[in-house]
Amino acid sequence: MSTAAATARPREVLADLLPATRLRDVALVLGGAALTGLAAQISVPVPGSPVPVTGQTFAALLVGTTLGASRGLASLVLYALAGLAGVPWFAGGTSGVSVSFGYIIGMMLASAAVGALARRGADRSVLRMAGTMLLGEAVIYAVGVPYLAYAAHMSLSAAIAAGLTPFLIGDALKAALAMGVLPTAWKLIGRR
Repeated sequence: MSTAAATARPREVLADLLPATRLRDVALVLGGAALTGLAAQISVPVPGSPVPVTGQTFAALLVGTTLGASRGLASLVLYALAGLAGVPWFAGGTSGVSVSFGYIIGMMLASAAVGALARRGADRSVLRMAGTMLLGEAVIYAVGVPYLAYAAHMSLSAAIAAGLTPFLIGDALKAALAMGVLPTAWKLIGRR
């Protein structure tokens, strides 16, 4: 096998270390959705914004990175569909469509994006993990902020002020946490 072919082969994500069965995949998808719903209950209101600070974005990016693109996306789609159907596990125990639903759509896309990058080894080093988390956050905001502007009848600049700017420091802290946790997990299990 050539070097190019060897590097093009997808790598494992952390979830792949468990024995491969359909039951494993179902349990991982359900667990990813439940983790995101649980993390959404960590919700702190932001003065002047209809969007609270939550653990939801961190969970969505963690789910995507540890489960890979397809299982991560499936987890976030399940999370969104269950919340739309009335399960009260969106931020602060809510359900249904709100002005912040665009962030959930963004989380679905971001979970798939960071999962695809993890398959390429982006979760193995601190520097690559930093870039992966920043990309994931950018995807969430690229969908969430315009949706907020539309749904809340705000200008784009007002939506940026209410739905992006207040969250940057917290997102940097969440990214720093992920930058430490995932590469350390790979190091602990002896694979890089």
